[in-house]
Amino acid sequence: MEPLFSQFDFLSPRQKEQFMALKPLYTSWNAKINVVSRKDIDHFDTRHLLHSLALAKVQPFMPGASIIDVGTGGGFPGIPLAILFPQTQFVLVDSIGKKIKVVNEVKNALGLTNVKTYHSRIEQVDEKADFIISRAVTAMDQFVPWVKDKIKKKNQHTLANGLMYLKGGDLSEELKNFPQAQLFPITDYFQHPFFATKKVVYLPL
Repeated sequence: MEPLFSQFDFLSPRQKEQFMALKPLYTSWNAKINVVSRKDIDHFDTRHLLHSLALAKVQPFMPGASIIDVGTGGGFPGIPLAILFPQTQFVLVDSIGKKIKVVNEVKNALGLTNVKTYHSRIEQVDEKADFIISRAVTAMDQFVPWVKDKIKKKNQHTLANGLMYLKGGDLSEELKNFPQAQLFPITDYFQHPFFATKKVVYLPL
């Protein structure tokens, strides 16, 4: 946890407790419902916590803002970001019921009051947000049509409202139809081999 705490040195004791509770919670739930890859549990802090929090390095979220995490799976990147920004509202969406069950159990165990969940496809969710966030759910040309009408018009952040996507590898082909996309290498923020090819893709919508 020390790399995380040193990167975000404004954390309260309560937030530190919540972050430290995450791995035991997910280890316990993963034994019943597989929501995190077995090999990734051993590297939980890097592959799930820091990876999720890379979004906060690109754009810290404002109090009162709303963020929708599409295809959240077991709650990433939404749950770590909800701990980091307790005054920001997070909506976590997944079409697989057992994953949302785990998200709800983790949310309740941590006492997160700024998280709402939907067992649904994003197209059926009647919510709008400052940013849509996601972790490599599908290719960008498929994803953007699902979410482009979910973005609020009024901006309150440094970056204009839009999509923030955690992706890895060579994205030149995938992003050729999105010339306005910006890439933020995660190694600019976190020095770990796991992040060597990983980026935050920002797309204003």
